[in-house]
Amino acid sequence: MNVCKRCLLSAMSAEAFRNIKENVELIPDDKKADEALYKKRLEICTECDCLINGMCSKCGCFVEMRAAYACNRCPHEDKLW
Repeated sequence: MNVCKRCLLSAMSAEAFRNIKENVELIPDDKKADEALYKKRLEICTECDCLINGMCSKCGCFVEMRAAYACNRCPHEDKLW
């Protein structure tokens, strides 16, 4: 896989994203970010230099998974979301 700065996993690997999506679907509704918040968070991540190959270089998470939990916050020192 090539290095892709500012790319979400969904744009890079259908199989890997499918695994993330399955895990996101297992999050209880009361713990999950609503769709608008989820999309906004991912939009912010795609503008961040710390996003590499769908992962946040600040914490090592897959951003599409981290953004799905309502209680999670951006690990960047500027707390982008």
